[in-house]
This record gives sequence, C-alpha cells and structure tokens, in this order.
Amino acid sequence: MKDQTKSRTHPGYLAFILHRISGLCLALFLPVHLYVISLLLDDPQRFDAFLDWTSAPLVKLSETLLIVLAAAHLAGGIRILAIEWFAVPYNQARLVSAVATFSIAVGVFFLIAV
Repeated sequence: MKDQTKSRTHPGYLAFILHRISGLCLALFLPVHLYVISLLLDDPQRFDAFLDWTSAPLVKLSETLLIVLAAAHLAGGIRILAIEWFAVPYNQARLVSAVATFSIAVGVFFLIAV
C-alpha cells in the first residue's frame, strides 16, 4: 500500500493544490468583477462609491492576495505546459519553487505600487 503522507507532501501535489485553489478563487472573483463593471454602466454614482470603498487597507490587502493568486495560477499553468510540451523531468521541486517565488514577487511588486 502506498504511503499517503509522502504523496501529499510531494512538491508536485502541493503545486496541484495551489493551482486548483487559485483557479477556484479567480473563478469566484469573476462574477463580482463583472458586477462591479456593470455598476459603471448602470449606476455611475454607486460605482464611484464603490471605488471610494476600495481605498480601505483591508481591500488593498485582498486585492494583493488576488494578484498573488492570479500569478500563482499563471505560473502553475506554465509549469504544467512545460511538463507536457517540453518533457521537463518529473522532479518538479525547482519548478514549484519558481512558481512560489514568482507569485510572491508579483504580489510584493503590486503592494509596492499600491
């Protein structure tokens, strides 16, 4: 019988989980984003009020987390393409580290820009 504890701590499995969670969060964010854009078309005053609300620190932190998740999803997708198209060796620890580093760097750069 296969040891379940080792397979769930494998870098490839952790990258898989991060990719799924980031994709799910982005999918949940999309309807909210479309609703906010519709406010601009339907009720510009409510849209302006919403923009005022987005200057709150907690919203900025959430926005940064969303950017990190988007970067993680992008980098995870590139990792999957590299494995499938370019026959990258299955030992993925370096690729997983690169994905995490890229995601955190994008979040930090975004936070500095905000």
